Amino acid sequence: MRKALIVLMALLVPSTAAWPQAKLSVHWEELTAADFRTAIQQSQGTCLLPFGILEKHGPHLPLGTDLLDVRYVSLQAAQQEYAVVFPEYYFGQIFEARHEPGTIAYSTHLQLELLQETTDEMARNGCKKVIIVNGHGGNENLLPFFAQTQLEKPHDYVVYVVGLVEPPPGGPPKKSTGIDWHAGESETSKMMIARPDLVHMDRAASESGADLGRVHLPDNVYTAIWWYARFPNHYSGVGADATRERGEYEMKAWQDGIMQAIRAVKADEQSLKLQNEYFEKTTHPLDTRP
Repeated sequence: MRKALIVLMALLVPSTAAWPQAKLSVHWEELTAADFRTAIQQSQGTCLLPFGILEKHGPHLPLGTDLLDVRYVSLQAAQQEYAVVFPEYYFGQIFEARHEPGTIAYSTHLQLELLQETTDEMARNGCKKVIIVNGHGGNENLLPFFAQTQLEKPHDYVVYVVGLVEPPPGGPPKKSTGIDWHAGESETSKMMIARPDLVHMDRAASESGADLGRVHLPDNVYTAIWWYARFPNHYSGVGADATRERGEYEMKAWQDGIMQAIRAVKADEQSLKLQNEYFEKTTHPLDTRP
């Protein structure tokens, strides 16, 4: 009787091989070790590192707006053109917002060291093409600088940086006519797509995002306090003007830009070769000929 019951159960319960093969996740943290190996092969060693920050975004958006937005579009793009997407990363440059609650501003050396060790570890796990996707304006200088520092010593992988993507002209008309840089119409509209549950439109007009223009210098003169001098509320624009339609348009443009970058990086067979050639020449510079 017991033997017959076991045989019956075996017939009723499908074997592991009978289960349909699940689609590989693009989330690094969701993959099993075995699936990760397959994912690296499928992605041709191409991995995304969406790079956000934790900072105030006006009175109406979450502290992680940049992180939430860039991860949303990166994940969407990776599902269209397969790549492995690294978990949440917010260890960037945000010294200009340290006076606001919730801001996490790491020291400069830690920002660079942690990013280097992260890309090194990604490469050790097969990501020979690391695409850093920026989601925060304050990183627009940090990330190209980091990419340039990859020529300090040899690496068996290449770092690519995808900067902020501006939507093409057109789409639903914008209501704002002034500066719209931070937590204004554009950024609020995009958050309506990425995480609408975290947008508090009823608070958007409770603070001013106007430019106070308290420092007057020529355009070619830079000083670190420029942002605070112009936008002490860490808010630039009119968030109340945001619309979901505008958000869909801008997020689609951003997603397409990332997707095109993934395809271009996958097809790039020259960067690593030239990087290796360069480092070989650095060992005997006197032999370099014009």
